Amino acid sequence: MFTLGVLIVYRLGAQITVPGVNAGALTKLGSTGLIPLLDTVSGGGLANYSIFSMGVSPFITAQIVVQLLQMDIVPKFVEWSKQGEIGRRKLNQVTRYLTIILAFIQSIGITAGFNSLSQMGLVKDPGIKTFVSIGIILTGGTMLITWLGEQITDKGLGNGVSMIIFAGIIARLPSGLHQIIKEHVLNASKGEMWLGILFVVGLIVAVLVIVTFVTWVQQANRKIPIQYTRREAGAGDNSYLPLKVNVAGVIPVIFASSFIMTPQTILMAFQASHGEDAWFKVMSDIFSMQTVTGSIVYTVLIILFTFFYAFVQVNPEKVAENLTKQGSYIPGVWPGKGTEKYLSSVLMRLSTVGALFLGVIALLPQLAANLGGLPQSIGLGGTSLLIVVGVALESTRQLEGLLMKRKYVGFIR
Repeated sequence: MFTLGVLIVYRLGAQITVPGVNAGALTKLGSTGLIPLLDTVSGGGLANYSIFSMGVSPFITAQIVVQLLQMDIVPKFVEWSKQGEIGRRKLNQVTRYLTIILAFIQSIGITAGFNSLSQMGLVKDPGIKTFVSIGIILTGGTMLITWLGEQITDKGLGNGVSMIIFAGIIARLPSGLHQIIKEHVLNASKGEMWLGILFVVGLIVAVLVIVTFVTWVQQANRKIPIQYTRREAGAGDNSYLPLKVNVAGVIPVIFASSFIMTPQTILMAFQASHGEDAWFKVMSDIFSMQTVTGSIVYTVLIILFTFFYAFVQVNPEKVAENLTKQGSYIPGVWPGKGTEKYLSSVLMRLSTVGALFLGVIALLPQLAANLGGLPQSIGLGGTSLLIVVGVALESTRQLEGLLMKRKYVGFIR
């Protein structure tokens, strides 16, 4: 109920338009590459240019930067990462400060870019004061969403940031389905209506098949057998260390979506003055989700983030150390460094499969939209599908764990 209440607050905020903005001006820019992507991450908040238009993308970008700086780049961050809960709080505080800076810069850049591209004028009274005011409002909206996400993580169900994106995507499904039916069935001539119906039915069947495949891969895991040097009380005969095939889950998709927005935001600032320059067209082609090149870059980012986040989630060095402290070992593998190397090799193989899986699911619908002339919403459907299925499975597992805990607590009492 707490999670549901927070999501209702979030959906209400997504309907509040930023003061001094003509949200109707965005309707002319519906095919712009940045709009569908940003609208997906913000959960549809951009359509009304609401106070939640930026979504959680600045927070996710800040998380990426802070995690990268922990890899022996900033000694202080490396030290904090080893201090447990206290260090985690310090890193979270740095992430919040960086989120404020990124959100403010990104919000002003996107507002100025959309205002220069829209013929109707997105900002009613353009000026430095107006843009700064809009930047402050959108930054405040991003920080409020981030806080709501943290509250869901602490007191609710599932990962808060992922849950908010999940809720936004689910809320847009009815309108997206209605748009597809309207384009291919309702507005089609009598001769083409049956083709439109077949297209919609085929699309639904394809979605069901892909959902089944995604669910199967997301739940697959590799069980590494573990033996104990001494018999622990209550320990089973067959103990194992489970490693998921897709260890990183859906986080790499969210990371790549947020990360690719940064260069697009910067390019929008040069749209008016350098729109016809060769370098601008090349960069726009590389970072646009509506081109084949941009789709490939997006997929490569997903693959790279999959490997990166897999080793963040499962640190082979720490796992090997914990196994040694527990008096356990992997049969046929030397404890310590030998276990660390073995786990690293297994994690690399699993991450290769997981990265290819995420990349293919995200790339195929995008290529179908770019090459087949399908709506851009279908192109981003792969990204949305991965997020929805991943978050749903994770929330289901957490819910089952809570129910089991409640059952055992009741039995003990």
